[in-house]
Amino acid sequence: MNFDVSPAWISIKITLVSTAIVFFLGLAVAWRMSKYRGRWQGLLDGILTLPLVLPPTVVGFALLLLIGVNGPIGKLFGLFNIKLVFTWYAASLASMVVAFPLMYKTARAAFEQIDLNILNAARSLGVSERRIFWRVAVPLARPGIAAATALAFARSLGEFGATMMVAGNIPGKTQSIPIAIYYAAQENDSRTALIWVAVIFIISLVVLVSLNNMNRKSAKKRRGAGRI
Repeated sequence: MNFDVSPAWISIKITLVSTAIVFFLGLAVAWRMSKYRGRWQGLLDGILTLPLVLPPTVVGFALLLLIGVNGPIGKLFGLFNIKLVFTWYAASLASMVVAFPLMYKTARAAFEQIDLNILNAARSLGVSERRIFWRVAVPLARPGIAAATALAFARSLGEFGATMMVAGNIPGKTQSIPIAIYYAAQENDSRTALIWVAVIFIISLVVLVSLNNMNRKSAKKRRGAGRI
């Protein structure tokens, strides 16, 4: 029996695209919210983290209302003869929505731990906010940002519920590893299910081990710089 490896490539494609977008979007929003002290802070933070606590099917249904053929975004893309639902684009969007809160919350916590005196010193020297963000804040928050990225990657890789709602199970097009595991188990195909479980386990483990090694090397560099 030929083993279909397409779920691996589809999962990698969806995860890389969603993680890349969530990385930049999450950093920008986290940086902005770490400085915001307005009256709507609690409400905005709650909205941004809501997908983290909502059931995936609820997130998927909300996305269907937006990107379905009768949804506002779906109608807009329909003008250009582009269909979003039941495509890997929809799966990437679902992964982005569920992974964003992890990127945002972890990166924001990292930014809030930065000593404000360092940031204010840069501002007093006339450094622009953009350069402060990229040259000061991001390097100082690097371990937290790395952890946020790894969590977002892992969450995106393991996304199932929302993806099923908006992308379905189309072999070779939208069938990711978690969906392949589910349907293999439904069909009592334990061999295929175990193979995909092992694959996703190894990928997740490699990401987490790489993160730990990166943080350990970063900590060694900081200790070495502190002794100079």
